[in-house]
Amino acid sequence: MHRWLCLLVTLALIATVAAPGGMALAASTPSHASPWGVVVASPTSSSAYNWAGYAESSGTSTVTQVTGAWTEPTVSCPKGTTLAAFWIGIDGYSSSTVEQDGTLAQCYHGSATYYAWWETYPANAVQTFATIHAGDKFNATVTWNSAKGNFIMSITDQTSSTTWTKVSKNSGASENSAECIAERPAGASNASGLYALAKFGTVSFSSCGATVSGSTGGIGSFSTVYEITMVNYSSGTRTLASPSSLTSNSAFTVTWKKAS
Repeated sequence: MHRWLCLLVTLALIATVAAPGGMALAASTPSHASPWGVVVASPTSSSAYNWAGYAESSGTSTVTQVTGAWTEPTVSCPKGTTLAAFWIGIDGYSSSTVEQDGTLAQCYHGSATYYAWWETYPANAVQTFATIHAGDKFNATVTWNSAKGNFIMSITDQTSSTTWTKVSKNSGASENSAECIAERPAGASNASGLYALAKFGTVSFSSCGATVSGSTGGIGSFSTVYEITMVNYSSGTRTLASPSSLTSNSAFTVTWKKAS
């Protein structure tokens, strides 16, 4: 899996990242096959080995849109490889499909590079399409178009006034959860299958909203919302990243604690 890291480092535009295949795995099973976007389970519904943030998931409601806004944080880079992804999306919390777009901070040999990306798993693996910069402000949406049977993923770099949009089908998608997440990406060859979490300090989601069964509001306005803390894979007790409480049902921060 290290080959795609080299692609990320060397290609500035239109890079296709080979994400690992597989489904979300239980806590007792090594999770090195888990794709980006699908939560890797931990001992409780409010913690995960790869996610920190908020998710809405009743298991029965239909999610047709998720919106979010955040500022890309600056990462501090060690000598090794560390990654941190920030995204909004539909599915992944309680299903093995996911439709998402967001940003990625990658530390490689002590240097940081930042990218915008999208994914409709398993139809398409993670695709990076532009280099971006720390400090840029982003708006993103993922919309389910039931009339055409596809997902519309759009992300805008407000700082550079640039918008990217991708339309993709994803057969078998559940449309049953909404997320705004800071993630420790998968693809490493260690026991957890997860890369060390890049030291991003604090990322601020100024808004996170969804349309669920026809009702639109901040993610905290729905009845089945989970505040998710990222924990260490080996013990499930050490916190790697934690979300703040929601403000006005939609704004929150995620704070980095540990790399692994």
